[in-house]
Amino acid sequence: MADSSVRKRNVRIVVEYDGTAYYGWQIQKGFKTVQGELQRAVKEIVGKETLVVGAGRTDAGVHARGQVANFHTVSRLSCAKFVQALNAHLPEDIAVLSAVEVPLEFHSQFGAHEKTYEYAILNRPARTALRRTVVHRVTPPLDAAKMAEAAAHLAGTHDFRAFGSEMSKKENSTRTIREFAVTREGDLVRFRVTGDGFLYNQVRSMVGTLLEVGLGKRPPEWVRDVRDSLDRTKAGANVPAKGLTLVEVRYEGTRPGAQGTAAE
Repeated sequence: MADSSVRKRNVRIVVEYDGTAYYGWQIQKGFKTVQGELQRAVKEIVGKETLVVGAGRTDAGVHARGQVANFHTVSRLSCAKFVQALNAHLPEDIAVLSAVEVPLEFHSQFGAHEKTYEYAILNRPARTALRRTVVHRVTPPLDAAKMAEAAAHLAGTHDFRAFGSEMSKKENSTRTIREFAVTREGDLVRFRVTGDGFLYNQVRSMVGTLLEVGLGKRPPEWVRDVRDSLDRTKAGANVPAKGLTLVEVRYEGTRPGAQGTAAE
């Protein structure tokens, strides 16, 4: 006879991590991954193998401030205790910021409505000691205003095939970018992009393309021509992964800045 007191729960967590030491989010045999570390920690707490599903499969070296994940459990541990226990079992470069119980049908990947990524470039001749794992350094001066003008050609709903990597001809490459901002704060240039989804390497390719404009090699309208060409060879090179951070994942009914923690 089944124990009627056992209730299946769905716990959603918000995770922060420095991706430097990891081969991305997704478990891969023989490699250290963020998902692997989280699943190990959950197993040590609840005593059984548990799938932890992430909202986005960040690549090797990519960071996160607001990755969202969820897992099913019959553990009675409170969400607050789960945060404490997970952080006690995780390495220092991965931290669980919050946990909340959500409906069983919630899926962190398939339910995601929008994602925000940020790419950081240190624009100065001297290298950095403190920020070396989270920024990409470009030594020649960059024109942030010109790059912002060019980024406007990437906002809206378009076929972004020219910026995707490892794509089949049949793959749907149409996405909607709600906002693409380029700003300068001293020697730091930030590219902040929010959209309903992104192709593999799309953000890194778009930033690499905008750098061609920022360096004065191309006019801002060239980015529109690259976009419309649907040809990956026309776009700029992918910038290094270490400058990229998954900032936020939003779900239907959540507010910007809520990091997916509002009730469904």
